[in-house]
Amino acid sequence: MNANNTTDPANNNVNHQVPHTQQVNQQHNQQDNQQPQMQYVMYPPQMAAPADDEIDLKQLFLTIWQGKWLIIVLTALFTIAGIGYALKQPNVYKAEAKLFPAVSEGGGGGLAALAGQFGGLASLAGVNLGGGSADKSVIAMEIMQSRSFVKMFVEKHDLALPIMAAIKWDEANNALVIDDEIYDQVNQTWLLDDDGETLEPTDWQIYKAFKGLISLSQTKDTGLITLAVEHYSPFVAKQWVDWLVQDINALMKATDLQETNSSIEFLQAQLTKTQISDMQTMFYKLIEEQTKTLMLAEVRKEYVFKTLDAAVVPEDKVKPKRALIVVLAGLLGGMLSVAIVLVRGAFRKED
Repeated sequence: MNANNTTDPANNNVNHQVPHTQQVNQQHNQQDNQQPQMQYVMYPPQMAAPADDEIDLKQLFLTIWQGKWLIIVLTALFTIAGIGYALKQPNVYKAEAKLFPAVSEGGGGGLAALAGQFGGLASLAGVNLGGGSADKSVIAMEIMQSRSFVKMFVEKHDLALPIMAAIKWDEANNALVIDDEIYDQVNQTWLLDDDGETLEPTDWQIYKAFKGLISLSQTKDTGLITLAVEHYSPFVAKQWVDWLVQDINALMKATDLQETNSSIEFLQAQLTKTQISDMQTMFYKLIEEQTKTLMLAEVRKEYVFKTLDAAVVPEDKVKPKRALIVVLAGLLGGMLSVAIVLVRGAFRKED
């Protein structure tokens, strides 16, 4: 009996630990239930686009189709207007010549040789011992575009009328058509405007108009110069190119001749004033070289520019680009009409 009634201490400890473990598990379960559940949100949030902001291609094409007649009519009207405008524009022709800087001969080498010996004295005497042809060609190109040269050129050849009053070229009669609203050909006078002011152009207006008709360019690699003139008459364009080349050569030649003569006169005057043999020898050499330069300048016709390819009467126009004008007019009409149809459709949809 004693053995049956004896209580095992280990069993007692186990019995006491079981309730305690259950209590701990219950507490953990309660804590887990009290903790907030983790929520996951997609980033970036997917927002549904409003139906009104979506582009409905089907509706877009339907709107354009519904306004097809307006598009066709407006495009046709713009195209017809473009054709009329293109046909109304007069033809413009371009004549051009290929030029090359003239190479000086003879005296240039002698002056260059004397430059090292007598450069200082020659400068005081006003004698140019350097003067290469390349520099002269650059100067000549700038002179051709100057106001003074253009004024002289226009007055010499009486070009104010064909520059400012010509509106087209009569091919059948080979004559320029003059605007009778600004110039009276019968009395050969410029008319007056509504305020009583004369319509005769000023030198500045003629200069700007003439500058818009000519172009002058030079290639860096070869030094080749292209002189071009645009005008309603192909014959006028060709004639002006020839005149420009002739006049600039003549002007540069006359300028150099005048400077050379002045230098020779100065050297001769200085020669008579000195008794030193070395100085006299120097002046004789300078006079000799200047005389050579003078003689060569008088002989050469193409003084600054040599003509490699002379201007000819052009047969093909350069302006206007009639096909391009018509295409652009049609595109403008098409885009404008489509825009009108779409805007009108948007307003109808809102209503």
